[in-house]
Order: sequence, then structure tokens, then C-alpha cells
Amino acid sequence: MKLLLVNDDGIFAPGLVALRESVENHGEATVIAPHQERSGMSQAITVNAPLRLTEVENGYMLDGTPADCVKMAIQGLHLTPDFILSGINLGSNLGWDVLYSGTVAAALEGVLQGVPSLAFSLCGAAGYFSVAVDIVNELLFHQPGFLVRPELLPEAGVLNINIPALPRAKIKGVRITRLGVRNYAGVMQRREDPRGNDYYWMGGEPVLPDSKELDIDLVAVEHGYISITPLKFDTTYHELIPELKERIEQA
Repeated sequence: MKLLLVNDDGIFAPGLVALRESVENHGEATVIAPHQERSGMSQAITVNAPLRLTEVENGYMLDGTPADCVKMAIQGLHLTPDFILSGINLGSNLGWDVLYSGTVAAALEGVLQGVPSLAFSLCGAAGYFSVAVDIVNELLFHQPGFLVRPELLPEAGVLNINIPALPRAKIKGVRITRLGVRNYAGVMQRREDPRGNDYYWMGGEPVLPDSKELDIDLVAVEHGYISITPLKFDTTYHELIPELKERIEQA
């Protein structure tokens, strides 16, 4: 089994070390990751600048985006992975955040390149990466065993997996979920530099969901469950097509 490991936190991120540990002794793993953190890049690719690839002790680093890394692996290095694993991201990728996530985007790029892909995130402190290692290993090779039972993976999408930052004994189980609504308070923060000029820093704190439905990713993780959400590319508003056709024809 050939595995391609990617992320958006950078080649030296502890989450990438954890992901590699999760798949140790389960095939041939190749790492290619950005040379620095590239969070929030979504599906961005580099088209107006050269890309520089450097071989390092634990794989390859690229001065590009997470999606660039996948393209480089397959189209530049001509690798032929059986699966692409993205992560383990330090921080959640829940709700609307998946639209901005470089972690999820790398997995989606894998599917665009015809390779089944999964994205992993740890929802909290880095001190729980050891727990995440065990959980990722279980999910991939034991129960449900996504890499030994690839028929469980969507053909035209990815599985977005979020792991609560909790001791293993406090994680209640796995929930198959849908995306929730992720809002933030105080997103655009105005600050002042030493010269008295204003600048803005994008940040904010996530607002806890009102819902208690455990089939929503945000709620499941908040209640101590591992969230697995299938995502797909097709964002077409299919339900509107018949009505829109009718209105256009009438016009």
C-alpha cells in the first residue's frame, strides 16, 4: 500500500509526525508538505510564481500551498499513491471552516487527481496528538478500517474527520455527521501599531452551536464524539434547477 501524507501546518508540524506514526508499518508512506504553515489557503494553487521542491530528512517540502503539494506529488514527482491522508491538523475543521481549510483542500485535491483521500484534525491542544495517533490508526486499519475497506470511501468526495482533544477514555465514540454552521465572535480586530496607525487582525472565537443534534459535526465534537463528515465537490443547487428553468422559460 502506497500512502501520500500532506498537511497545511508545514513540514515540521507535530501533526504530520503524528500522522506518520499512525500509519507506521502499514505500507510505504511519502511525505510532501508546505515549507511553512499555510492554513486558510483552501484550494489555492500557485500559478504566477515558480515552485521550489526540497528533499528533507522526512520527505519533501514545497514553497507552495497544500493543493500544490498534492499536484507536485502526482504530476511533478509522478507518485502513484493508493490513498492520500491530510493532517493531522492542529485545530478543528468543522462547519463552514472546511471552505477555508488547507487540510481539507489537500484531500479534495487528491480526489481531483483520482486518489481516495481523507482529512484529519485534532480539535484542541497539541498534547492530545498521542490520542489522535491511536484513533487515526484504528479508523484506517481496524474499525471501520477505511484503508483496508476502501469501499467505505466516497468515490467523488472525501471523509473529513475531527477528533476531540480529550483523553481516550473520555471520547464517547464515532458519529457520522453533516456540516454545521460555524460562526465567530470578534472576527475582525482593530489594533494600533507603535506609530499610531490602525491595522486589522483576523481572528475571533468560535460561537458554541445552539443545536444539540449529534448528527451535526460541531455538536458531535463538542459532546466528545469523533466526527466523520463525507464531503463532495458538487455544490450545484440541484433543488433550484427545475424552478429556475421554469422561470427562465416563462421570461
